[in-house]
Amino acid sequence: MKHQLYQQFTDRKKQGRKSFAVLIDPDKVDTAKTEQLIALGTDAGVDYFFVGGSLVIANNLDTCIQQIKTGSDIPVILFPGSPSQLSKYADALLYLSLISGRNAELLIGQHVISAPVVRQSGLEIMPTGYMVIDGGAPTTVSYISNASPIPADKNEIAMCTAMAGEMLGMKLIYMDAGSGARRAITETMIEKVAQHIEVPLIVGGGIVAPEKAYNNCKAGADVIVVGNAIEKDISLIKEMSDAIHSVSMVM
Repeated sequence: MKHQLYQQFTDRKKQGRKSFAVLIDPDKVDTAKTEQLIALGTDAGVDYFFVGGSLVIANNLDTCIQQIKTGSDIPVILFPGSPSQLSKYADALLYLSLISGRNAELLIGQHVISAPVVRQSGLEIMPTGYMVIDGGAPTTVSYISNASPIPADKNEIAMCTAMAGEMLGMKLIYMDAGSGARRAITETMIEKVAQHIEVPLIVGGGIVAPEKAYNNCKAGADVIVVGNAIEKDISLIKEMSDAIHSVSMVM
């Protein structure tokens, strides 16, 4: 099984280097918009493109990823709404297990069904403990999962959930306030979690300003994911990238 990108994640964490991932929802982009994202992402030094969504209604996942791969050398990592959302054209898959909820289907059930296809895909598989944090607004993932998010002020619950995920063998922990969150995850929660796990920590949802991305990195996030804010203002890519990567330089 391939481990190139995961090794990159862990190496960057050890070196104190922060990473920036732009989240692309195939349902929300067309060819022209994707081309613009590729160009701006390349110029800004984006580290990864995460591709996926909670539903992926339009059947253009492969097309979107192929366009990215043709236009740049930036790794493409699937961030699927379900383990069955696969594309052989991607580089890796975040194999998400919803450890913050109590829905057995999203903890292990769907994975059992999809495992043979995932194994045959040839993708690098990165087991990821996925934690949904209350962002102040209903999110698609909360509705689809039928699971309550972790309350925004319950730092200890988030910490213990992340610790449990790591000890169960998750190679990454992903804390997400969800697309369109009214508030991002607090620095105090990120810091609490980061202090108690050794695997790379991904943080996303509700990050609409470069200052917030910078502060999240300072608090302990290793990878910052931004999607909705960039959909609204694509020019934010450069500012977000500069803010995130500047933390690496001052550590």
